[in-house]
Amino acid sequence: QLQLVESGGGLVQPGGSLRLSCAASGFTLDYYAIGWFRQAPGKEREAVSCISRIGGITKYADSMKGRFTISRDNAKNTIYLQMNSLKPEDTAIYYCAARVYVCSGVVADYHDWGQGTQVTVSS
Repeated sequence: QLQLVESGGGLVQPGGSLRLSCAASGFTLDYYAIGWFRQAPGKEREAVSCISRIGGITKYADSMKGRFTISRDNAKNTIYLQMNSLKPEDTAIYYCAARVYVCSGVVADYHDWGQGTQVTVSS
């Protein structure tokens, strides 16, 4: 059974950093693009970043460019999201999700989701 588990969330001060992990089990990440999404209270789920299966092509939402970095370690079957220069508006539940081959910024394009990890940016 395909399963994604996020970890690494927590409370951090503005300007701080966190690294989120998305560990996959039941399947190999080699054939999948993995996206990170986030959802703040009262808001829709939005795309944060994605890394494709082929060539490690990465994509970022405009507000995250230069601050967030997505990477993958296929040997560990894990995707990472390094988040730097965090702002209070980055506070949300962060989810990773899988779809076959190529990236998409559309929530409905992803067929498997993790349970999410809470990120809170506050002083």
